[in-house]
Amino acid sequence: MARWDPDSRGRLRQAAFELFAARGYDDTTVEEVAKRAGLTERTFFRHFSDKREVLFAGSAQLQEAMVGAVASAPASLSPIDAAVAGIEAGAAQLPDVATARQRQAIISAHPELQERELIKFASLSTAIAETLRERGLDEPAASLTAEVALAVFRTAFERWVDEANRRSFPELVRDSLDQLKAVTA
Repeated sequence: MARWDPDSRGRLRQAAFELFAARGYDDTTVEEVAKRAGLTERTFFRHFSDKREVLFAGSAQLQEAMVGAVASAPASLSPIDAAVAGIEAGAAQLPDVATARQRQAIISAHPELQERELIKFASLSTAIAETLRERGLDEPAASLTAEVALAVFRTAFERWVDEANRRSFPELVRDSLDQLKAVTA
């Protein structure tokens, strides 16, 4: 039976994205996602707390990768460069660009999902700021640096998921940071 096939989590995510695209986020139920994946609702809830989490499930790993990279960045790096090293490490946690585009389209169409994403970003900013404080950066510089780094991340991400884009996410991060430095010089 299909429910014993490997990668239940991946199959559930793919089924959810397909249904969200075809029927809309609001008109898709957990039951329908599980059925399309060949699994049960119970299996869905073993992997995701609710259908929103299908879209945000990688947030903890993203935060862990980013904060770990900021913490382990060489002491010689400036605070913003250490924070951007975190962003670059987080890039490895991002899905492929086609999946990221699809995910972003779903989030952009729903205010409740936009709010959830903002909450996740606020949590990430707080974690990066705390890590920068642990590296010796005082307030308000630590919080400002974390917020600026996330602005670089969001700007690069928006450019990356744009259909016309042909550049890699790390290239766009560096370009966005260079532009920021140019306007603040």
